[in-house]
Amino acid sequence: MRLTMGFVKVAEGEEKGKLPDMRMNETPDTLKTFTGGIADTNAYLYGCPEGNILIDAPEGTAEAFQGEKISLLFLTHGHFDHVWDAAKIARLHGCPVFMHTITETMMADKNLLRRFGMDLEVEPLAADRRIGEGSCSFLGRDFEIFEVPGHCPGSLCLYTAGEEGKPGTLFGGDVLFAGGVGRWDLPGGDRDLLISGIQNKLLPLPSETIVHAGHGPSTTIGREKTGNPYLQQIIP
Repeated sequence: MRLTMGFVKVAEGEEKGKLPDMRMNETPDTLKTFTGGIADTNAYLYGCPEGNILIDAPEGTAEAFQGEKISLLFLTHGHFDHVWDAAKIARLHGCPVFMHTITETMMADKNLLRRFGMDLEVEPLAADRRIGEGSCSFLGRDFEIFEVPGHCPGSLCLYTAGEEGKPGTLFGGDVLFAGGVGRWDLPGGDRDLLISGIQNKLLPLPSETIVHAGHGPSTTIGREKTGNPYLQQIIP
């Protein structure tokens, strides 16, 4: 096994281009996707009854969705590739921003990336609502938020159950991928914490749940239960 795609651990022979992308044929038409920035990070514009939620904001997202109405911005975690356009989007759309308090702290630290040898600075952004694990409702839809650190402190996954026979949807950030999991060798990473969080919080979801990951193609909980090499040791 090896590291690939910058922020993802995937198995040998299962790189981004070789995995099935379920966004093309198994996702409701209420979802639009953009991939941008130096790490090919995914942003998702998800339609709800009362508006659109944007999940994550990699570089280029503001321009890509400039013709859309963004009612709420949800940040899965504080890594720069997921929050680069967040402040710009909040200004342009006047939308509230939901994030974990740790994500807010990371975004407020102008020297965070320089301390790790990267000459980059993310524009700071305050949370309109600091969120953590639990049930919540916004824009006319019910959600469950799972806090799954191990890749990055304060990592959040956003889940909504399916309606009228449709599968549920999980926006997994950099926690669970098609054939992989988030890297745990970055600052604040913890392999055991990551794997236990996936095992106890994500894998119990229905097998047909569609997982929209922060990098690479989408997958399902069922596919990862049977084929993800990083999870086979914890599957009964």
